Amino acid sequence: MNRNICVCLEFLTEEHRAQIEETARKCGFAVRFFTPEQEAEARAVLPECEVLYAHSVELARSATATLNWYCCSWAGVEPYCRDERIFANSDCLLTNSAGAYGVTIAEHLLMVTLMLLRRMPEFGQVIQNRAWSGQLPMRSILGSEITVLGAGNIGSTFAERARALGAAHIVGVSRSGRARAAVYDELFPISRLDEVLPRTHILVMALPGTRDTQNLLSRERIALLPSDAIVVNVGRGNVLDQDALMDALNGGALAGAALDVMVPEPLPEDHPLWDTKNLILTPHIAGNMSLGYTCDINVRMFCEDLERYAAGQPLKHQVDRKLGY
Repeated sequence: MNRNICVCLEFLTEEHRAQIEETARKCGFAVRFFTPEQEAEARAVLPECEVLYAHSVELARSATATLNWYCCSWAGVEPYCRDERIFANSDCLLTNSAGAYGVTIAEHLLMVTLMLLRRMPEFGQVIQNRAWSGQLPMRSILGSEITVLGAGNIGSTFAERARALGAAHIVGVSRSGRARAAVYDELFPISRLDEVLPRTHILVMALPGTRDTQNLLSRERIALLPSDAIVVNVGRGNVLDQDALMDALNGGALAGAALDVMVPEPLPEDHPLWDTKNLILTPHIAGNMSLGYTCDINVRMFCEDLERYAAGQPLKHQVDRKLGY
């Protein structure tokens, strides 16, 4: 007798569906596919399913105690960790897809970092005014000292690319002070972040949103950064003090910043971030499913864990709900 899987995603190709179906068949599962527009239909079959692969808090909340494993196709799983009542089965396993986004977000990080170093917000204003000036001095990743706050897959993938472009010194900062990648010149625990900030030219933030990371880059820590430093955040908006960041940018205490995440989202039309100097804003698009490569890895990770789940083995991408990642 087949066991059942519910898949509710918008990015799957026919090849992805075939890959999931073949893996499920080998593991003794049957699969029902839905798109987010068919969420009501997906909700109707959930009581018969023990596995859900989706990115819907509403679907997870509506599942019954038959659900044993929820695979979130997104990297961020804060909503599933904050509320212990979200799963009817308190022992439901939770996995995320954090390893799928390294390439696309690293490329976004490189793009906005280079834009800031090469003064594109200011040159954009020059062009918008239909003026012609090439008098702004530029900087390079070459020779820069970079701090990566969040030395996981995303931060480390960026660090590898920054190393290839000639970064002089790359420091990784993580909760444990360790990282799987060997790209870093130094590694520090977050408890020693204050030692690193004064010598940071480029601060890249790729942290999950947890109780421990909220407002981690506080007003006091922003003040520790050199005035020629830039800050780039692709983790969660609440990991930094937005008001303090705006004050630092508008007052010339920082050279620039780029935010793909902010509070709130969507950003209201009258929010002061829109008018902040030397700030690049993007609407939380760094890690979307816009690259086929990201989608391929996402599906591969699910299939890999499905085989482990069927064999009764620990899931490779399981989230510690207490830590939030």
